[in-house]
Amino acid sequence: MGEATPEAPSAELMVDFIISLDGYASAEGWPGWWGLEGPEYLAWLDQEGKEDRTYLLGANTYRLMSGMSEEAVAGGSAFSEEEGASLTGLAAVPKVVFSSTLQGPLSWPNSELVNGDAVAAVKELKRTGTRPLSTLGSLRLCRSLLAAGLVDRFRLVVFPVITGRTGRERIYDGYPDIALKLVESRTFDGRLQLLEYIPTVLDGPPE
Repeated sequence: MGEATPEAPSAELMVDFIISLDGYASAEGWPGWWGLEGPEYLAWLDQEGKEDRTYLLGANTYRLMSGMSEEAVAGGSAFSEEEGASLTGLAAVPKVVFSSTLQGPLSWPNSELVNGDAVAAVKELKRTGTRPLSTLGSLRLCRSLLAAGLVDRFRLVVFPVITGRTGRERIYDGYPDIALKLVESRTFDGRLQLLEYIPTVLDGPPE
């Protein structure tokens, strides 16, 4: 008998969130980076933006981010130089948008629209793709992908704020129970904490 042909490695999928300490994705009146970005964090973001990956996002995040990116490209004054560069760079990277309401072709460059089941589509992207996959916002999409066991890495940048009064978009509501194995941690600018985990969906309490 000949040797079995090894399976080709699948594309790795990372869910990526920027959150407050109490688990909110945004807060009323706060900027997207919670007003606490610093030079180390911005340099890391710039390097991350140069990574060769495909971004996955839902319709709401697409509408928000494409609008912000277009404003940044047009030289909008609402963003700092670093924010503008990050938003402008997103136009150049491949993006897959999952939506039953959007109609193609999408106006944001390098955006592919998928109207069908997101979980099935991401399974196929992982099976056939060669580029790493990373989510961009899209809380419901991320929840579905985690529940389906498709996520290889779960990464958070935690900002040292509690937004109990102004917090919006609770990230973890509706999640399954998930065990997290810490594989990387880092502190930016003496206050922002990066935490990267391998997630495992649990059927019951961990042993």
